[in-house]
Amino acid sequence: MKFRKRGKKLQLSALLLALALSACGNDAEGAGTDASTSPVSIPTASSNIPEAQGVEEGASIEETGESGSATDSGSTTDSGMDSEAESQQALGKEAELGKQPSLKTEPSLESQQQPSPTPVSSLVRGALPDGFVYLDEYIPDALFEIRYASDYNFVGAVVDGYKAPVAIATEEAAQALLGANEELKQSGYALLIYDAYRPTKAVAHFIRWAADVEDTAMKDVFYPDVDKSQVFKLGYVASKSGHSRGSTIDLTVADADTGVPLDMGGPYDFFGDISSHGTKKISAEQTANRELLKNAMVRHGFKPYNKEWWHYTLKDEPYPKKYFDFDVE
Repeated sequence: MKFRKRGKKLQLSALLLALALSACGNDAEGAGTDASTSPVSIPTASSNIPEAQGVEEGASIEETGESGSATDSGSTTDSGMDSEAESQQALGKEAELGKQPSLKTEPSLESQQQPSPTPVSSLVRGALPDGFVYLDEYIPDALFEIRYASDYNFVGAVVDGYKAPVAIATEEAAQALLGANEELKQSGYALLIYDAYRPTKAVAHFIRWAADVEDTAMKDVFYPDVDKSQVFKLGYVASKSGHSRGSTIDLTVADADTGVPLDMGGPYDFFGDISSHGTKKISAEQTANRELLKNAMVRHGFKPYNKEWWHYTLKDEPYPKKYFDFDVE
C-alpha cells in the first residue's frame, strides 16, 4: 500500500512538472513569435506632417488710376486669428506636430527679390520706333528687374509682347528718369526699374488672365485678399494702360552698391491697400523710403498714382492719347 501511494505521489509530481514546463515553453515561443513577425513601429512627429508646399510669391494692372475709379481693397495685414486665445491654440497645435509656429503675414521683401534676367546685349537689339530709347543705354547706372519677361509676376507666365528683359521708354521719360537717378546717386541710391513701356498685347493678356477665374496660381503672392472676378470693379485691371504710351514707369529705390531695394512696406505689384500712398499700415521708415522715391520722381516731372507706390507717369508725356503695340525686344 505504501508503494502504491508513493507511486501516485510520483505520478502527480511528474504531471505537475510537465504542465509547468509546457507553460514556460508556450510563453517563450509566443514571445519569440511577436518579436520576429510583428515589429513595433514608433510614430514620430514628422510622420504626421505633410510636405511643405512651395509658395511662390507682385501684381499690377494699375491703369485705373487714370480715371480715378479705383477703390481700395481689403487689408492684407490681418493675422487671420479671431482672438489671442485662438492664436495661442494654433501655435500650440503646431508645436505638438513639431512644426515652427507661423502666422499669416504680408509677403516679405525677401520673398520678392528674384534673380534679375541676364541683360540683353545692345548688339542684338532691334531698332526702336522714333522717340523711344532703351533705358539701360540711356541710364547706365540704373538697375533693372523686368518681371513680365519672366514667370515671376501675378500672371505666372511670360507676358505677351515681352521677348527680352529690357526696359523701353520715350526719350522724354528717359531724360526725366536720368535726372531722378542722378539725384538719388548723391545719397548712394539708384533707381530699380520693374517695367516701363508695355505693349497693348500685354494688356490684352492681363484681361484674359483676369477673366479666367480658375487661374489663381499666383494668388498667395500677389493678390491673397482679392477675388479675381472683382479686379475690374476694384480698379486693378483696365482695358488701356498708360504704360502703352511709353512714359509710365514702375520702379523703386535700391542701394547703388548692393542692388538691394529699400523696404517700402509692401512688395511691388501687390493688389491691396497696403500698396497705396498714405497707408497707415507701414512703419515710419517704410513711409520715408516711399517719400524718398516720390520726391525724386515728382521733382523731375512725374506724377504718382495713389493706389501704387511704384507707379509714376510723366506729366508732359509726348503721346498722351496714343497707344503702342511693338514688342519689348
